[in-house]
Amino acid sequence: MGNQDRPLAGIVLRIGSGLLFAAMLICVKWVSDDVPLGQVVFFRSAFALLPIVVFLAWRHEFPKGLATRRPGGHLLRSSLGAASMFATFAALARLPVAEATLLAQLAPVLMAIGGVVMLGERFTLPRALSLMLAVAGVAVLVVPDIGDSHKAGQLSGYALGVLGASLTAAALVTVRRISRTEGAGAIAFYFVLACTLAGLATWPLGWVALPTETLTLLILSGLFGGAAHICMTLALRFAEVSRLAPFEYIALIWPVLADVWLFGQPLSSGFLLALPLMLGGAALAAMEGRRLGFRRRRPDTLK
Repeated sequence: MGNQDRPLAGIVLRIGSGLLFAAMLICVKWVSDDVPLGQVVFFRSAFALLPIVVFLAWRHEFPKGLATRRPGGHLLRSSLGAASMFATFAALARLPVAEATLLAQLAPVLMAIGGVVMLGERFTLPRALSLMLAVAGVAVLVVPDIGDSHKAGQLSGYALGVLGASLTAAALVTVRRISRTEGAGAIAFYFVLACTLAGLATWPLGWVALPTETLTLLILSGLFGGAAHICMTLALRFAEVSRLAPFEYIALIWPVLADVWLFGQPLSSGFLLALPLMLGGAALAAMEGRRLGFRRRRPDTLK
């Protein structure tokens, strides 16, 4: 299927993707105190496979689109992505949804730096500035809580959030490397499959019996996550990355509203101070990506 220039549809789908990702995070947050981490990862990934497989079949990419010439590349990308999901969900259990989502915005900044280290790209001024802003944002968020014994769990959440963003960035750099020969459908499918198997591997460590409400939330987390990937893919089909970039940050509205309305958590002063710094760093990293040519090539991908 060829790309189509339908910017309004692309914008609506990008906003919808952010809403669906937020709904997924809310479901995960809601059950995180009662369900082991590996069990959460399993349900989030297993039920994400359903909409992704249906979507790939609709595009006539299943199962033939799963053929690969780079099994090692898929293994590395999927391993990094699975580790990132574990770290991110562990952070989400310890932090407000908005703060965990904000830390995830480190990924594009770290991806730009990873391109320098792993792919030999140039270390430009925008990349340096984006890294400085991101580090300043993390410092503003974290430093006030250092030394407070009552916030040890929160500090570990910050560390896990940064780790999750770092692993996401490494996974995306790997995607950039293998996407020259591998299809987007195969990359997405093997990633979700690996996360499902990684979650299942924690079964011997002890899973819990699931009440109907908890099971429903876990299933919804997978369906919302899979649907969010599909909306993102279609958004990138209909509109250029540069046109969609300003709408990336609308996605932060939903976690903020969830914290205030659903979980009764007020926004911290550290979050409000870190927000413009970290979003500024992410925006600079995105602008650098477009300058390097991503604007000319409209990705059609499931991440």
